[in-house]
Amino acid sequence: MEVGIFMAKYSFEFKKKDVLAYLNGEGGYRYFSKTYGVPAQRNIKQWVHNYQTFEDEGLQCSR
Repeated sequence: MEVGIFMAKYSFEFKKKDVLAYLNGEGGYRYFSKTYGVPAQRNIKQWVHNYQTFEDEGLQCSR
């Protein structure tokens, strides 16, 4: 079985930009989901939670 290289779908910079904009009150989960093409609002919600809990490390790829 061949093991491939994992590519994160969203970069650290992309996630941090979205999270900081959310925390600054620039929109809600639905707004950012539609504006930035993130199909699931729960992704943004998870990024916000991870950032609030672990700061930048929470947005890094964990694989």
